Amino acid sequence: MLAAQTAALGPHSTGQHTVTSLAVANPGSLIQSVDWVAIAPPLIAAVAALAVLITDLFLPERHKKWLGRLTVAGLALALIALLPLAGRSPRATFCVQNVAGGTDNGGCSYVADHFALVFQLLALGGALIAALLSAHTVEDEKLPRGEYWFLLLSSATGAALLPASRDLATLVIALEVASLPAFALVALRRDGRGAEAALKFFVSSVTATAVMLLGIGFVYAASGSLHLAAVAQGLEHAPGQLKPLAEAGAVLTLVGFAFKVAAVPFHFWVPDTYTGAPLPVAGYLSVVGKAAGLSGLALATTIAFRPYAHTWGLALAVLAAVTMTVGNVGALRQRFDTRYSAVRLLAWSSVGQAGYLLVPLAAAGYAPTGADPLGATAAYALIYGVVNLGAFGVVAAVGRRAGTSVDDFRGLFARRRWTALALAFFLLCLAGLPPGVIGLFGKVVVFRAAVDAGLGWLAVVMAANVVVALYYYLLWTARLFAPAADGAATGEPVGTGAGAERRLPASLTATLGLTACVAVVLSVAPQLVLQVAGGSLF
Repeated sequence: MLAAQTAALGPHSTGQHTVTSLAVANPGSLIQSVDWVAIAPPLIAAVAALAVLITDLFLPERHKKWLGRLTVAGLALALIALLPLAGRSPRATFCVQNVAGGTDNGGCSYVADHFALVFQLLALGGALIAALLSAHTVEDEKLPRGEYWFLLLSSATGAALLPASRDLATLVIALEVASLPAFALVALRRDGRGAEAALKFFVSSVTATAVMLLGIGFVYAASGSLHLAAVAQGLEHAPGQLKPLAEAGAVLTLVGFAFKVAAVPFHFWVPDTYTGAPLPVAGYLSVVGKAAGLSGLALATTIAFRPYAHTWGLALAVLAAVTMTVGNVGALRQRFDTRYSAVRLLAWSSVGQAGYLLVPLAAAGYAPTGADPLGATAAYALIYGVVNLGAFGVVAAVGRRAGTSVDDFRGLFARRRWTALALAFFLLCLAGLPPGVIGLFGKVVVFRAAVDAGLGWLAVVMAANVVVALYYYLLWTARLFAPAADGAATGEPVGTGAGAERRLPASLTATLGLTACVAVVLSVAPQLVLQVAGGSLF
């Protein structure tokens, strides 16, 4: 039936690409013919979440460790479901019909194209690594297992759905599905800081969502549609008296996505939320939450608000410059003693990295097509996701026997040689220094996107910020190889390095091994990133 409908309808244009596989309702029928292969990745994650929730009701307490394994298996299956979609023509489903029985231009709510697959890979892959990182934390901190794994899978479902969404309503729903479970995940920490962090996260997020919904209402009033491509057409031909309303709506709509990316001035929740959340949740928010917001921001700007490209291009360029500067200066102000945690330093670092991620997106506003700049954003997001989760993994490993302040990492090489080398490599990747070639490669790709778009001033600001970031990344790296004052300073007996490293939980060892291996492979063959994320994303 799907093949017959596709042949009858012919190619279908959605935004800037041609969709050759459609699933729409029969003429005169309200029943959708769903392309199950296209929606399989987020659907599998959602089914796994329900399976965990139901299994938790009947599983005895002593066997509830299996819930974590079920979560990892569900995320792995969701990642495998991306393979049938890779390297093929985009597939679309949930499409509306016009009066003639055909589909409107850009009238599909779900499109599995190259852009969606890249960010679904980042969202589901990041969630999988966060799940591996969470296994020992759930046991050590006695977090409620069923609730934790259900919330993690639910949030990952929203993050995987968002990049394939092609109407504003679905974008908002996906963003909230990704965000609401994250509030609860932050609040699960039992020492009191979790509730405070979750409250700050919740209040600021709800405010941003309310502003975004108001903006979407304005955009709908001006364009007459919620589908992204149709919004672009409506805004382009909007009556003169509605243009101020449309421009105000576009600005307000982008606020919600800027909040998720942690762009300045919507970044204030990040340090306190990351510090108060369970450590794997902080790593999850820094990568998967950021990827969800970034993909939504890219879709809204490059498709729906394309008629205002030069306006939002300049706005995002200024936002990128301010974000990377504030993030790096904030990280620079953290003193490397027991008062400042490594998680807080990574939180400010993630704000600075958000500025770099916004650079190619700003360049897309000046490029004839958004393909190359968006490819740079996707490439850098993949690189950042791997090394940042790896850094959080090392912090979790050290935090099991010592504290999580930066000073607790002093002399780590003498106690845990391979763990120290892994963290040093991740930090050099974030700094963009050899042997972290993949980090340098990512920054060069982003820098080139700015130069090619004629944003020379933004490239200069980025270069200055890269130099500033070198200080705190290298200072932390040097601390790993400095002599420790005594064993009591780290909470570990001196000389137990090899044994302590072997006693790391299997899940934590798998996290460090997986992220380190991927980062090393990509440093040896950085072209693999462009093969995955490069090319035309739309």
